[in-house]
Amino acid sequence: MTLQRAGRLAWSSCATCVALTATGLAFLAVNDGTLHANPLGSPALDAAFGVVFLSFPLVGALIASRQPRNPIGWLFLGTGFALGLQRALLGWSTHELVVGPGTSSAAALAALVADLLWVPTLVGGIAMLFLLFPDGRLPSPRWRAAIWLSAPYTAAYLAGTALKPGSLYYFPATDNPLGVEGAAAVAGMIVDGSGIGALGLVLAAIAALIVRFRRSQGQERQQLKWLAYAAVLLALSTPVQPLLDDLEVAGVLLSDTVFVVLIGLLPVAVGIAILRHRLYDVDLVISRTLVYALLSATLGGSYLGLVLVIGLAVGESDIAVAASTLAVAALFRPARARIQALVDRRFYRRRYDAARTLAAFGGSLRDELDLEALGRELRSVVSETVQPLHVSLWLRSER
Repeated sequence: MTLQRAGRLAWSSCATCVALTATGLAFLAVNDGTLHANPLGSPALDAAFGVVFLSFPLVGALIASRQPRNPIGWLFLGTGFALGLQRALLGWSTHELVVGPGTSSAAALAALVADLLWVPTLVGGIAMLFLLFPDGRLPSPRWRAAIWLSAPYTAAYLAGTALKPGSLYYFPATDNPLGVEGAAAVAGMIVDGSGIGALGLVLAAIAALIVRFRRSQGQERQQLKWLAYAAVLLALSTPVQPLLDDLEVAGVLLSDTVFVVLIGLLPVAVGIAILRHRLYDVDLVISRTLVYALLSATLGGSYLGLVLVIGLAVGESDIAVAASTLAVAALFRPARARIQALVDRRFYRRRYDAARTLAAFGGSLRDELDLEALGRELRSVVSETVQPLHVSLWLRSER
């Protein structure tokens, strides 16, 4: 496929994804905020989720139009199409089955298809991304088994969900139009088995990513850092999200907002890595994330501890809050400097050692008067910090 044809196909596929998402958003407006039975939390967040998911087809089109041989671009386009179709089907089903309300068999079938699309798209898409990133090839031929595992898992989930009798997941008041009476136990076992297969697929994909990272060097390692950064943020947010369930921002649960933002960050990180846009900024991004995460935890813990101690000592909650706030504000700069040094020393040792070497050279520069000795020391510092293949020093002679 030529680059021009690939570009037309990629961007037309992206336009289809946008149209499907816009259809879902239009139904959300027509339905006057009426959601299906399992919303994300509010109509506003449901709409935001659909918009954020457009990052998959948009990044996919950028990759596929520039690197058509890399399957990750087409994988993102397929993911975006499935998710956009799901949102359009859910919007129409809600309009027919809830807002109507009606008993349309076509709407019930559309709701079932929306259920069938959700889990395989996310699980399969993320697993394939981990297996193929960044060059579109497996780490080695033996990882083909992970690809083969995706087929029986997907088939089991689709068959079990489609044939299980009873109410639909998104619309409990509507029965599954394809459900087989008396097959509930068997269908349930099939779906449970597919869950085990999904877990195995995801674990295999993570293992492949770890193996690839350990073997990588240079540019490929920087690319893998971008994906690992987004994936680790998403994973670490999972146990924290229940703690944010009672907090709202503009009427939207903070936990849901964090989840939506981090899901959208995944394709963005992949796009930066594959297209190599500001690729080497990842070390700075990771460093700042570690520093401010540790700083927030440290200052938050200090604040709560000071409020408790001062409140018990003084007996006035207002005084305790004011004093604790001032103390934490005073601790911000020194705490940040110490944590930055700790992060550099533990995770970025080369940069930490280079900074120490330059600081030591700056101190000796004030005391050393011999130009020949300074030249030797300068060449040594450059070799140690920058590590060039060759170092030459030229000093202009005075006339």
